[in-house]
Amino acid sequence: MSLYGVKMDCRETLVVALSQSGESTDTNLVLERAREWGALTLGITNERRSTLARLAERTFLVHAGREKSVAATKTYTGQMLMFYLLAYALGGAVRLADLERLPQAVEAALRLEPEIEALSERYRYMRHAVVVGRGLNYANAFELSLKLMETCYVVTERFSSADLMHGPIAMVETGFPVFAFAPPDVTWPSVGGALDKLKSLHAEIVAITDSGNREVEALATRVIRLPRRLKPWLAPIPYIVPAQIFAACLAAQKGLNPDHPRTLRKVTLTL
Repeated sequence: MSLYGVKMDCRETLVVALSQSGESTDTNLVLERAREWGALTLGITNERRSTLARLAERTFLVHAGREKSVAATKTYTGQMLMFYLLAYALGGAVRLADLERLPQAVEAALRLEPEIEALSERYRYMRHAVVVGRGLNYANAFELSLKLMETCYVVTERFSSADLMHGPIAMVETGFPVFAFAPPDVTWPSVGGALDKLKSLHAEIVAITDSGNREVEALATRVIRLPRRLKPWLAPIPYIVPAQIFAACLAAQKGLNPDHPRTLRKVTLTL
C-alpha cells in the first residue's frame, strides 16, 4: 500500500473491499492501487455488475436482493454474514452449524416489530441521541446511529461504553436518549457500568438485549429483548434488526419516508 505517498510491497497482503453498491469511488481507488502493487484483492458487494466487482480479482456477492431503500439495511447484515464466512474459510473458530441458526434468530427479531412500533411513538420528538455498543456490537452502534441520522434526522453520536465515560457523558442530562446494545457477554461489565452511571443521570435508556441478560431491567428505561439467548459472537446480526426496525418506525412517527431520505442518493461518490 502507500504510506505518505511511498509505495509498499503488497505481494503477501489480502485487501478486502466492502461496498453495498460497488460504486464507492474511494474504496475502489484503494482496491485498484492495491492490485497494481501486487496485493490479492477481494471485493464484497451486492451488485454483480459494479465497478468493485470488476476491479477485484475475487468477488463475493452478498445475494441479498435489490435494496429498494436508499438507506441500506439487509445488505448490512448480509455483509456481516460474508465476513463470518470469510473467517470460516480462513480457519477461524466459526461453525457453519451456528451460522445456519441465524435465520431463526433474525425471524424472531422481526416478530418484535409491533412492540417496537409502539415504543417508537414515545420518541417522536427526539432531536438528538447517543448509541452505545462495545466489542462486536460496536459496529452496530455506528449502524443504528447512521439510520437515526439519515432516516429520522436525529443528530446521533456513537461511542463504545468506555469512550462515552471519557468525556462525552458530560452532555447527558435528564431525559437524554441513549440506545445501548447490551448482550450478556464479556462486554456487559463495561456496558452495564456505563448504564448504571447514565441511570444516575436520569437518562432515557433503551437497551437491546436477549433473554440471557436480566440485569439490564434494573438499569434501562425500556428494553427490547430478543427471546432467545445468543452466542456472543453471533449476536451482531440479530441485534441490529430491532434497531433498524426502530429507526424505520420512528421515521414513520415523524411523518418521514425512511426509504427516501432527503438529499441522499443510492450511490454516493466520494474521494
